[in-house]
Amino acid sequence: MALSDASKIGLANRFIVTMSGKEIYNLGSWYKADGLDVTWDVAEYRAGDNGNDRFYYPGNTKYSNVKLTRAVSEETKTVREWLSKNSFEHEKFVAKIELRGSKQGDAVITDWELRDVMPVKWAIAGFDAGASQVSLETLELAHLGFLEDLIKLG
Repeated sequence: MALSDASKIGLANRFIVTMSGKEIYNLGSWYKADGLDVTWDVAEYRAGDNGNDRFYYPGNTKYSNVKLTRAVSEETKTVREWLSKNSFEHEKFVAKIELRGSKQGDAVITDWELRDVMPVKWAIAGFDAGASQVSLETLELAHLGFLEDLIKLG
């Protein structure tokens, strides 16, 4: 991969998850994030007067759930409070995943704002007194997307 000396790259191991407007529920740092993707349905139209020619248009966007993983830490308490708050009522949040540069003081390289985030699943890995390993928690988030693809009528 060719980079210039001035290129600023985001490292996959330097990201945090914050909640817009509700800083008390900032989800903190995680060691892994999966599912940050988008796919489009393809709307196909065939006019019928041009032989076998077809027209393609972007259809509905589909976003995967984002799955976050990290070691259990003091930040786990904040996640548990947020889960308790959203257990029976859903308050709409915008979660932001910020990818940072390679040094401690580096600014945000890029970010993704996930609209209307809702917890779907939380889990903690099983405990085993015979194993010497870090306990991991996972949090799965559903969202309405990170692209500016909302159509507003009126």
